Amino acid sequence: MSERPRRPRREPGSGGGRSVGGRESGAPGLERSGRDGPGRGGSGRDPGRDGPRRGGSSPRDPAARAPEGMALRLARPRPRLRLMGVLLTLVLLACTVRLLQVQAVNADTFVQKAAVNRYITVPLAAERGTMTARDGTPLATTVDAYDITADPYLFTPDQTDVPDAPAQAAALLAPILGKDEQRMTEKLSREDTRYVVLARKRSPQVWRQIEDLKGALADKEASGNAANVLAGVYSEEHAKRVYPNDKLAASVLGFVNAAGKGGGGLEAKLNKQLRGEDGKITYTQSGGRQVPTAGEEEKSPVQGEDVELTLHRDIQWAAQRAIREQVRESEADSGSVVVQDTATGELLGVANAPTFDPNKVGQAERDTLGNAALQDAFEPGSTSKVMSMAAVLEEDAATPRTRVTVPNRLPRADRSFADDIDHPTWQLTLNGVLAKSSNIGTILATEQLGRTQNQANKVLHSYLRAFGLGRETGLNFPGETPGLLAAPADWSGSQQYTIPFGQGLSMTAVQAASVYSTVANGGVRLAPSLVRGSTGPDGEFTAADEPAERRVISERTSDTLARMLESVVASDEGTGTVARIPGYRVAGKTGTANRVDPETGEYKGYTASFAGFAPADKPQVTVYCAVQNPRKGSYFGSEVCGPVFKEVMEFSLKALQIPPTGDEAKPLPVFAEQDSEDGSG
Repeated sequence: MSERPRRPRREPGSGGGRSVGGRESGAPGLERSGRDGPGRGGSGRDPGRDGPRRGGSSPRDPAARAPEGMALRLARPRPRLRLMGVLLTLVLLACTVRLLQVQAVNADTFVQKAAVNRYITVPLAAERGTMTARDGTPLATTVDAYDITADPYLFTPDQTDVPDAPAQAAALLAPILGKDEQRMTEKLSREDTRYVVLARKRSPQVWRQIEDLKGALADKEASGNAANVLAGVYSEEHAKRVYPNDKLAASVLGFVNAAGKGGGGLEAKLNKQLRGEDGKITYTQSGGRQVPTAGEEEKSPVQGEDVELTLHRDIQWAAQRAIREQVRESEADSGSVVVQDTATGELLGVANAPTFDPNKVGQAERDTLGNAALQDAFEPGSTSKVMSMAAVLEEDAATPRTRVTVPNRLPRADRSFADDIDHPTWQLTLNGVLAKSSNIGTILATEQLGRTQNQANKVLHSYLRAFGLGRETGLNFPGETPGLLAAPADWSGSQQYTIPFGQGLSMTAVQAASVYSTVANGGVRLAPSLVRGSTGPDGEFTAADEPAERRVISERTSDTLARMLESVVASDEGTGTVARIPGYRVAGKTGTANRVDPETGEYKGYTASFAGFAPADKPQVTVYCAVQNPRKGSYFGSEVCGPVFKEVMEFSLKALQIPPTGDEAKPLPVFAEQDSEDGSG
């Protein structure tokens, strides 16, 4: 069965208007019978030779090979465009909503979150003021140092993408800072704070080493080779306190603690004045580095004031050397030396032994960190007799030449009193009582201050208070003690007789020096001082307030006492001959007292002391020495502290360029038979 041949399409331009069958090719609905074969009047083209039909499909076109009766249609693009448009609209809408949330609804919250790692606020420590000696020599100054700090939040896995960032950072920092690696890891892992101090007061070289390490890690992080586990490490610039003279005047200067605050001495007393006012700086950081183009906010610190002290550097050195050697040689517990300007009250030297090095305060023994000359009160012994004699002279109860009969023993209250040595009955002058340091003679003299013993006690107490006993000196020094002086109504039966010669009351070395300076200053007490003035950040010097002053005794009485004290040193009968200084007239007094053991509260050992001033006729310098519990050699004040007094006084006179006296001393009579004047005892 042969296929029905298709009706040939009329080619344009062919001849005739009819088809092979005699009908018009364009007649609609007419179709030739399939009986017509290729050889009968049709188009009869050989398919193999014919090219593609005009307007038809190529034989290679899939549409041309599709089964008859099936139409192949391409998908319409419009639905797909609509779908893409909807999707893009949804994406843009989500972005818009998020943008509104970030920039409008929750703007503050996201700003704060962004600032967590972006902005860093670093305090700027004010430079601590310098303390200098009276000649400008630095005694306490500052150098650059850094506290190494960190923000533990920046070491969390969320911030570093490193699970053990604290441990890695600690391994890098511990060798540089000299700290324990485990302890540092614990600090960097804390969750309860955003600020920890890894190390304090490190040198600029240490911080520079850490900065270089941070920079190297930041470069590796930028190249994708490693995480910067040190991005959260920062520094705070602080001034490290340095004491150029090591132990010199350490007990006066004090020290600065790890937090940068004064921990003792003048560093503590003047802390607010010295420390100034801290500032701060806020800047933008990225990867642990400051972004230089992002700007910064800075509040500049205000430098602390420089303070000029009254201390004379050379005199302080001489006093410190002398007391250190004496404490060592006598195997004593401790010792103090005080040097004071009699005309101004300024303390030129305050030395203690043992002492400490404020540069190495962590290595110091706790007992050495204070200032014994102001904080340790002790029974002074015979050096306090000068106050008893001042009361007797001021009250006109006796004169320096008044005869005083001094037996070997004096029964009073529930005991029998004696002098430091056994002796026959002495016929002394009042001057001789002081020169020989007679306890019995002092009791007898002070009994003349009132018609009854109670009245005499009240009069003596008033003079002791006026000289400064039982009250602070006026220095307001940290830890200063006022000493002990009971009210006369509370004096026991024995105290009313021991207090006149220096037992049963207590005072400090600075108080004792102030007593002798009062006598040397014409009877006017000037409050001791340690500060001459200060220089502020503007460079202007402000002098310290004038010291408080009050008259204790008359000038006439002070002149008489000066001559009596000169006899103690100048007279061969006196106990202070060891303190003589060639070319100078020296007034002084020895002291030897039973010492109260601070641990048991009972008497154990002795306190040796020596006090005086020079030149005796025109006093300018007071020196006081006390040594606690000397165990080797003598314990008498003349032999233990006399040489220290002489060494320090002689050095001070030369350092201050005080010329020799010129006139020779003329001591008052010690024994009554040496004087033609007779008095009652």
